[in-house]
Amino acid sequence: MPRSLPRHPVARPLIGTRIRERRLSLGRRQTEVARRAEISAAYLNLIEHNRRPVGEELLSRLAEALEIDATELASDREEALVGALREAAARAADQPGAPVELDQIAEFAARFPGWASALAGAARRADALERRLIALSDRMTRDPYLLATLHEVQSAVTALRSTASILAETPEIEPEWRDRFHANLDSDSQRLSRTAQSLVAYLDSFEDEAVPMSPQEEVEAWIAAGQPEPADAAELASDAARAMAQDLLAAQARDRAALPDAALAAAVEEAGEAAGDPALIAARLGRPLELVLRRLGMLRPGPWAQAGLVVCDGSGATLFRLAAPGFELPRPGEGCALWPLFEALAQPQLPVARLIETTNGNRFAAWAVAERLLPMGFGGPALSRAQMLLHPAPSRDGRPALAVGPACRICPRPACAARHEPSILGPV
Repeated sequence: MPRSLPRHPVARPLIGTRIRERRLSLGRRQTEVARRAEISAAYLNLIEHNRRPVGEELLSRLAEALEIDATELASDREEALVGALREAAARAADQPGAPVELDQIAEFAARFPGWASALAGAARRADALERRLIALSDRMTRDPYLLATLHEVQSAVTALRSTASILAETPEIEPEWRDRFHANLDSDSQRLSRTAQSLVAYLDSFEDEAVPMSPQEEVEAWIAAGQPEPADAAELASDAARAMAQDLLAAQARDRAALPDAALAAAVEEAGEAAGDPALIAARLGRPLELVLRRLGMLRPGPWAQAGLVVCDGSGATLFRLAAPGFELPRPGEGCALWPLFEALAQPQLPVARLIETTNGNRFAAWAVAERLLPMGFGGPALSRAQMLLHPAPSRDGRPALAVGPACRICPRPACAARHEPSILGPV
């Protein structure tokens, strides 16, 4: 009879596959290895097919029977590889052809580690190149500074060409006018030279992915670096970014006065298991749900440490964005029409809760609600503001998820009911 196993088995799904590969490499039969490990051959077969856990004591006996160190069998170095392969499989889910055998990823990684590493590396490189393509395409087509600089270059070239044409096509010209045209040629050529040099320097900055592309992105990078103080806003590069930062900090101060940090943190701690439901926290505090969503996304107390927050106005323009880990945000002013944020805008005061899945397979719980504001009183129009709180969803959550993307032009989902413009990417 096999000896009893320890109470705390080593819960790593690839141990059985590594045991089988080691046994086969030694050319030994299951019965021989099972006998040395003091278990039955049938039980060893179940272990090798990852259908039984392996306790530390049994792992030591198996390692001794297979003449290998137990830590080598228990190593979790393949876990990261399996995770990378799952990400690659998620990106290939919408491609035509045979579906990926998800239930065999662990075995593939253990039996063919070289091929698995090559595939995972290729997927990572493709993902990095895709992100680079998206960033460069966005910057080339929507960067206001780049567009203004190119317009200045075109204007200078047009002026030079016009002046040169007049001089070339008018052989008899008064000296006074000729001197004026020569002066114009000199001025426009210098302007073109300066603008071209600035353009080249700016294009060189495309190699630095950290360079902000707009005042809002500059503010977002400033916020993401750590919750700043009002005095720190002076460190921002542009006047527009400094003004936006001051407005943002003023709005945060109003929210903090309505719901202090200490009160929110205490409510989250006291809520226990209910701390993961913003509506229950709002009910406990007696505060509006929209306020609680914003405060949870900005303060990130306790279990909300990985939360993300997006706030927009009635036009859909973003007022504040703080990404949750794994949830990539597009350029400011863009977004997926399927985000719960925009669903909430269509039904003010009615909360929306969705489980969403991004194009890279990451899942998030999302809560959104829109509110009506009357900054001009009853005599003025009602303005809308919506907020969406995001939090990574447990991988064990088996509920169907709503497939969302970043923005249509950079979303690889080919069959989306909300698509309004073609993507620059092929299907995932």
